Amino acid sequence: MDIRIRTLRRGEMPVVIEFAAREGWNPGLHDADPFHAADPGGFLVAEHQGQAVGCIGAVSYAGRFGFIGLYIVAPDWRGRGIGRRLWAKGMARLAGHVVGLDGVPAQQDNYRKSGFSLAWQNIRFAGTARRSERTGDAPIVLLRDVDFAALCANDRRIFPAPREAFLRAWIAMPEATGLAWVDQGRLAGWGLIRRCREGHKIGPLVADRPEVASTLYAALCDRVPEGDPIYLDVPMPNADALALARALGLRSVFETARMYAGTAPACELQRLYGITSFELG
Repeated sequence: MDIRIRTLRRGEMPVVIEFAAREGWNPGLHDADPFHAADPGGFLVAEHQGQAVGCIGAVSYAGRFGFIGLYIVAPDWRGRGIGRRLWAKGMARLAGHVVGLDGVPAQQDNYRKSGFSLAWQNIRFAGTARRSERTGDAPIVLLRDVDFAALCANDRRIFPAPREAFLRAWIAMPEATGLAWVDQGRLAGWGLIRRCREGHKIGPLVADRPEVASTLYAALCDRVPEGDPIYLDVPMPNADALALARALGLRSVFETARMYAGTAPACELQRLYGITSFELG
């Protein structure tokens, strides 16, 4: 087969976003810019006679932590070895990195064969936006007004490597709102809600205390139309996050397995109430 694998250019990023939409992954409407900003060389496409037939994200953060995502082959092209070629190219690009991924549990055995080990499970919860009555007195500000260096430092506590370029683009997305809890100059929590193909996703959602997470969740929901679908991806080791999802009446709709090739990096999961993205970590 005449299959060519190459690096995706910025203007072609909608190709992989559309692949994700067709898989039912409900990507954000404006994910392309921040995804590309995370690592401009980090997305590969497989082509046949100029037609995109598969893709993979192999994003490098600071040259030491990598993340595999958006690993998709078009249904009509499966079973022809294209996925194996994409995987090999992506992993070769991340040689020397600790590599993470969020995969469906059914694929855990396949990832183990490639040297990945299970770190924890995530649950995607779904609900609807409801109007809040208790956020008015909370010290909540727009995330864009928070000192960016302080935000990046806070993010490093819940993510294994610096990702300044991604964060700058993520919080500037159209049809997205970022909020932060700043108490006496200290950043105690923050989160972002963005428009997706269906409804809105909240991610990340980071908080020092459960009440901060709960209040930020409510304030973020206040920023979208009442009754719209809301999705939150919760790491299962955070018992407070699971309790919050259940207290809100959210329902479990999907699970992934966070796996690593190499030593699992340390991060403060007890502060992580919502993962940024299953595609980029």
